[in-house]
Amino acid sequence: MNFVDESKSFTHESEVAYPVDKVFQQFENLQDFSSWNDYFSGKSGLSYTYFQPYEGTGSAMKFSDKNHEEFGDLFIRYSNKNRTIRYQLFEADDDNPYLIDVRFIPKGNKTKLLWNIHTPKRSYLERSLNLVAEDLFVENIDKSMKNLYQILGNKVDKDQKLASIKYDSIMVENRPGELLLGVNVSTKNTKDVLFKNVLLNHSKVLNFVRADLGKKDDEFGIPVLITNPANLKDKELSYFYGVPLSKRVAVSDNNFNFKPVNESRVYYIYYQGNYNGRVKNIQELLKRTKKDTLRNGLLMEEFLEEPAGDKDVKLKLSLPVFR
Repeated sequence: MNFVDESKSFTHESEVAYPVDKVFQQFENLQDFSSWNDYFSGKSGLSYTYFQPYEGTGSAMKFSDKNHEEFGDLFIRYSNKNRTIRYQLFEADDDNPYLIDVRFIPKGNKTKLLWNIHTPKRSYLERSLNLVAEDLFVENIDKSMKNLYQILGNKVDKDQKLASIKYDSIMVENRPGELLLGVNVSTKNTKDVLFKNVLLNHSKVLNFVRADLGKKDDEFGIPVLITNPANLKDKELSYFYGVPLSKRVAVSDNNFNFKPVNESRVYYIYYQGNYNGRVKNIQELLKRTKKDTLRNGLLMEEFLEEPAGDKDVKLKLSLPVFR
């Protein structure tokens, strides 16, 4: 091992066919980063814990498999918007991290990435790892770029669909059946309490699906809240909150259960604004149903964007109708 250095530095170039503002966002948010980076997504059974501020300088995450045989920490030590970012990656109990610097070079609708990786100092007997480190990192980066391209493609398609939505107009469609995994909830039906409760259960369901079931974002559908529209003015409101899965899986937590939704013809309307303001649009759906002398099923509220307490919601409100 006398000819192998105790650490190693190398560079690699890659390119993503999307503008830098969309690419950089995927690097500075560690929840996004861990979903497409092959170092994480290529391993099964990893669970994650993310720490504030969640994105940019100072954000951090822990990762581990169930047996704690593979684990570590990732930190963003420096972030300059759309220009550079620096990570520190600690594997297991090693006190010496990998240093990973990424430079972003805008090229119109494309982004060039310059990766600079510095491996940790290794003991004399471990230096042989440096012989394969560059090949492993290059392979990881190339796989990651393919994953990122696919994810950005889905996001761009979604953004374009959201931008073309016509709000406040009632439309009709045949909605396919699906299988939801989620929780049954009862809560006070007041302006302040209801939406906070929805946010709580949104996080609960998505954390369970991602962390406990190991599902990636492209393996489950848009979150949906199901409730009886006749009870929207009651003091207590019961609802089901879940996400669509392609098939049943084993679930050990009794707080979660599956709910099948049958194929149906629906009246639907898009809504954007304060969550409590959606009731007016729901009433419009109910009026249309009554005018057409139809009966209705349970109301479905799909969250087209991640709900958060400090911003308006974007919803697709659907009401199954039948004779």
